[in-house]
Amino acid sequence: MKDLVSRCPIEEVMQVLSGRWPALLIYYLHEGTKRFTDLRRDNPTISHKMLAFELRKLEDAGIVRRTEFGGYPLRVEYDLTPAGERLVPLIDALGDWWEAQEPGFTDTPPTVAASAEV
Repeated sequence: MKDLVSRCPIEEVMQVLSGRWPALLIYYLHEGTKRFTDLRRDNPTISHKMLAFELRKLEDAGIVRRTEFGGYPLRVEYDLTPAGERLVPLIDALGDWWEAQEPGFTDTPPTVAASAEV
């Protein structure tokens, strides 16, 4: 059920894309249809449980399509929906923006408490 108060579209998108894995999964799926094991190979530091969770979240958002093929063992493939494909240029643009930043951009600014000690 939708919230009574409509949320900002950017907030909705960031809810789906936030975290370490969603943008990377979209990026890897842009290369083509992949199986679960392929995605684990592309992202060796993601746990089995987290990969399943993130794929389900992207599937629920209409960004990833999950296709099951009968037989034993069950074969499942993942690919991007048209909505997922439309996200790829936006993710690329974020990467370009990051690379264009000045050196030191990611340095943590001093905290208020640290500057008060001076």
